[in-house]
Amino acid sequence: MLNRRHVLGLLAATPLLARPAFAASPQVFAVDGVAIRGTDPVTYFDQMMPVAGKADHALMWNGAHWLFASAENMAKFEANPEAFAPQYGGYCAYAMSKGAIATSDPEAWTIHDGKLYLNYSVNARKIWSQDIPGNIALADANWPSALA
Repeated sequence: MLNRRHVLGLLAATPLLARPAFAASPQVFAVDGVAIRGTDPVTYFDQMMPVAGKADHALMWNGAHWLFASAENMAKFEANPEAFAPQYGGYCAYAMSKGAIATSDPEAWTIHDGKLYLNYSVNARKIWSQDIPGNIALADANWPSALA
């Protein structure tokens, strides 16, 4: 279990991990308007790994552009985006459990109970994974108010 000293140490070691939301943040974390840094969200479920999407398989959803490795994956997402989109708009699940927002890395991912969670880094994912249900409960309580 993390105590306050561990959390503060982690935040000091990785200053970009979490930040208070001073201005309203977008509903979906996107770099240059592209969600998951261009990674196809469907591949986490179908191939159990992140795969880069292609610009010719793109659609706009929830204020961001989503890229897909194939037209089939794009159609799956379009039919049910909530089934494939990462929780907390793709922001770091660990930071959200602390009431903050942070960017995420497509390589730091977990599927738990059929939902995709992203984290700031593989190290943040390791800490978050120590109590996934507890961290999800905390993050759920903070989402989406942490964006304000």
